[in-house]
Amino acid sequence: MNITLNKTDNVNGVITVEIEKADYQEKVDEALNRLRHQVNIPGFRQGKVPKGIVDKMYGKTVLADELSKILNDELFNYIRDNDLHILGEPLAVENEENKIDFEKDENFTFSFDIALSPEFELSFTHEDKLTYYHITLDEDTLQDQMNAYLSNYGTYEAVDEPALEDDLLKGTLTELENGEPKENGMVIENAIIMPLYVKDEETRKQLIGAKVGDKIVINPKKAYDNNEAEIASLLQTTKDKIGEIDSDFSYEIKEITRYKKPEMNQAFFDKILGEGAVSSEEEFKSKIHDLMNTQFISYSEYLFMRDLRNLILEKMKEVQLPERFLKRWLLESNKEATAESIEKDFPRILDDLKFSLAKDKIIKEQGIEVKNEDVEALANETAKIQFIRYGILNVQDEFLGDYIKNMLSDEKTINELYQQTVNRKIIEEMKQAVDVEEKEITSKELSDMLEKEGEKEKKAEKETEIKAETSETETKTETETETETETETETETETETSEKETENLKSKEAKEAKEAKEEKEEKEEKEEKAEKEEQENTDKNQK
Repeated sequence: MNITLNKTDNVNGVITVEIEKADYQEKVDEALNRLRHQVNIPGFRQGKVPKGIVDKMYGKTVLADELSKILNDELFNYIRDNDLHILGEPLAVENEENKIDFEKDENFTFSFDIALSPEFELSFTHEDKLTYYHITLDEDTLQDQMNAYLSNYGTYEAVDEPALEDDLLKGTLTELENGEPKENGMVIENAIIMPLYVKDEETRKQLIGAKVGDKIVINPKKAYDNNEAEIASLLQTTKDKIGEIDSDFSYEIKEITRYKKPEMNQAFFDKILGEGAVSSEEEFKSKIHDLMNTQFISYSEYLFMRDLRNLILEKMKEVQLPERFLKRWLLESNKEATAESIEKDFPRILDDLKFSLAKDKIIKEQGIEVKNEDVEALANETAKIQFIRYGILNVQDEFLGDYIKNMLSDEKTINELYQQTVNRKIIEEMKQAVDVEEKEITSKELSDMLEKEGEKEKKAEKETEIKAETSETETKTETETETETETETETETETETSEKETENLKSKEAKEAKEAKEEKEEKEEKEEKAEKEEQENTDKNQK
């Protein structure tokens, strides 16, 4: 066996693998022998099929399989042993010479195109400037969060007052028929209604201002605008059982309860943050502010990595990549991709690839390592942030541990945590390598900034689309012009050909006419001569 690499340029190459019969024959024989003891062929006992028959029936298939295994192993080993940094995967060379004939060939040669990672320099100085944004919760959002806790951790208390729209009414629903309780009709005890959620305005007005002991006639379907889920909840049944219910109901109010916000006291603080975490409203608000700020760490890192990416792409704009190979590899490795979709996304794909190569270079040169404990620490931090976003600030250690364990059982989550850990370590290295401005912004300012950037990106994408469409139109126009020119040329050529053929035809007709005239004159001359001879003979006989 012989394997060679021919570099066609700095980022492209061809690996050629020459396999001789001695390299594969033993493996093929072993595979056929195993198959001989496994196949069932009519007329032969299992394991007793003659070798010649097995060879004839399965020989080419087994040979192809074994060659494929050898190729995969040898290609991988060659790339690894020679420390080749390739992009994508090897692709079989597209030419006739790469085709094989299992009928005739004993020695085989396979050639594969490969894309080589480019060699490039990437240096940073304090002339390079980046910004790290420290994001804090704005005051309005903080107050909204405080109000949310006050709304979620209060209690409902019975009141002896007319009902408000956000009060809870509890009473008995009785099905009616002709204005009277229906015999064997539905009776629902402890039916709960909040006027705020009633869709029908007339019904809602009847409920607001009602008192304990009042009886109100309502139609559930009308009240909730035929919403099956809400009707079923009110009637304490399932959605499949309410289809035929279209009766009016008498609703007798037994109780009205009103939400009461909790007091800002130690019991409230302990319920939200854990026992003894804070002891005053000021401390509580400050603690909530700090905890809510942790969810913005990922945004800070995202913004820094985004700006670092732009800086790196500017430094790598002259770095050449094997574009032709990459387009072919993307097309062959993705069944859903088309040449048009790849062409459209290719600039972004190239930028992503360059940034990935740059990150790998930074990791290698700076000796960045990610350990298991790094990933586990980030998983712990991420889990706590997720609970904070749900408004849960005091999570029991046992529950948190089970949640983290479940996170780390998912391979996709582990990969995401690993990449985030790598980015975090790269950020720390870059903070030392470039000039970094530390800037504080509020969550509101972050939202406005991202919104403006989003609009800018959409505008740029639109301009790119228009430019692409214009280019396509111009190309189409040029093609049509070329086609018209070709048509005109063809027409002129056809005209010239036609004129020439006409001239030739006229010459031919003239020639034929001339020949016919000469033939006629010759014939007349012969006839005249014959008549003259005949007359001479007659005269001679008379004499």
